[in-house]
Amino acid sequence: MVAAQKMRRPAVVALQTLVIAACYYGAGRLGLMRRLTVEGAVFTPIWPPTGVAVAALLLIGLWAWPGIAIGALLVVLSLSSFSSLELSAAGIVAGNTVAPVCAWLLLRAVRFRTDLSRFRDGLALVFLAALGAMTISASADVGLLVGTGKLAPGDFWPVWLAWWVGDAMGVLIVTPVILMLYTVRPPISLARWKEAAVLLVAAGVMVPVATRSSISMLFLIYPLLIWAALRFELPGSLVCALFASVMATVAATQDVGPFHRLSHTEVMIKLQAFNGTMALTALLLSAVITEQRNTRRSVELACQELVEVLEHLTAGNPTPRPPPEEGGGRG
Repeated sequence: MVAAQKMRRPAVVALQTLVIAACYYGAGRLGLMRRLTVEGAVFTPIWPPTGVAVAALLLIGLWAWPGIAIGALLVVLSLSSFSSLELSAAGIVAGNTVAPVCAWLLLRAVRFRTDLSRFRDGLALVFLAALGAMTISASADVGLLVGTGKLAPGDFWPVWLAWWVGDAMGVLIVTPVILMLYTVRPPISLARWKEAAVLLVAAGVMVPVATRSSISMLFLIYPLLIWAALRFELPGSLVCALFASVMATVAATQDVGPFHRLSHTEVMIKLQAFNGTMALTALLLSAVITEQRNTRRSVELACQELVEVLEHLTAGNPTPRPPPEEGGGRG
């Protein structure tokens, strides 16, 4: 029995590594479908593999890093042949592996919860994992491009900003969705299915209009986002934010709607500002609502337990009856 378990452990690790590598590669190919160019460098407004990598580390642990490295290598090989694999490509693989690991270490240090049930968890994911750790991959990758002569030194900061924001958006948008899907357990309650259907229809109509209209109407998405967070908490807000981000990215890469007739740098700034503020709103607002709901349930549970204790004490110690009054005066 022990021998079988020892043999099964390497097999499980190998299977996990292959699954993570496949998911990373698939997310990378999906992200490369929509590209923007800044100062001659191609980047993706949302880089989903970083979200996949951070989620895998949070759910599996440090042993997820080989799958991340293999997946990053496969993405690089899909863009260039093995014979042309140079120091810059190897450095990109290393940077895309080290950055998620650093994000995992930072989140582990603050005791991050994968259910995102606390406001501090949302803050940690935003500022430590997304905005903080992703500076490592952006700095390493863009620095290697400059060092190998593939990028002019004067173009470092514009490309660095685009690279950093793309990686951060992957963590802000993709990681919470994966964590949410992992924690969902059937059966799923459909108590408010009519309201959910109305919200779905409203998002399906308003989001394409807001992202493709020649008039700047992106602000119309925020009421939907707030509605989804207030009524459906984290699942609702994340799905709404993901849909809006994808639609805005498609509009930006097609040069339509509010992104029409803008320079590549202006498109990058406008798109990333929209995606960033929307992801922050969805994540932090839903985290606050979830934390308040859990606090209210804890208080209600404590009150119920207190009532049960008082009833038990009352049943065990009946209230004493008052002594009878003594008779009147002397006869």
